[in-house]
Amino acid sequence: MDIRKTVTLVEEINSEYGARAGTPLRRVAIAAVFKNPLAGKAAGADLQPLIDLSLELGVSLTKSALATLGAAPAQLRSYTKAALVGTGGDLEHGAAMIHPRLGMAMRRTIRRGRVIIPGHAKVGPPGTTVDLLYGPLDAGWDLDAVDSTPVVIHDAPRPDEIVLWIGYATGPRVNARSKGPDQKEVDALIASFGNG
Repeated sequence: MDIRKTVTLVEEINSEYGARAGTPLRRVAIAAVFKNPLAGKAAGADLQPLIDLSLELGVSLTKSALATLGAAPAQLRSYTKAALVGTGGDLEHGAAMIHPRLGMAMRRTIRRGRVIIPGHAKVGPPGTTVDLLYGPLDAGWDLDAVDSTPVVIHDAPRPDEIVLWIGYATGPRVNARSKGPDQKEVDALIASFGNG
């Protein structure tokens, strides 16, 4: 794999809107900028090379993220993933990076993660912003863990590159208080629809 560089962003949020956090929120986003082996190839090209790369990067980036956070997997509350494809590639290259196997590699590395990992792909020139959408690891209706943060790399992706982002957070949004339904309430609503 031809990785040009990695970028790591770390946040420790101690307060929001004048209110102190009970526990600071620590969040890491880490990206690999690498050559897209399918850039310039005809539509319909086999995506397996990108899927294979996603497995390798899912493990290595997750290990780096944990080391950077100084956190054990049990301390994680949410996770995210995203791909930004240079203009010499196509959207399906990004989808191949994040959808088929990346999440499984991330879960295997932290030995957790029952809930789908929010993720999306887009195509753009260097300096394109990506919003990382964080979602809960184990409890699908843990809405306090849902968050987002924009990320950008000024010189990536070049036309023949992909930027793959993953991220983890150790807690909920700072001062989260927008409670939603829990799984039992959702299940009861669905059951009320009946079969007809």
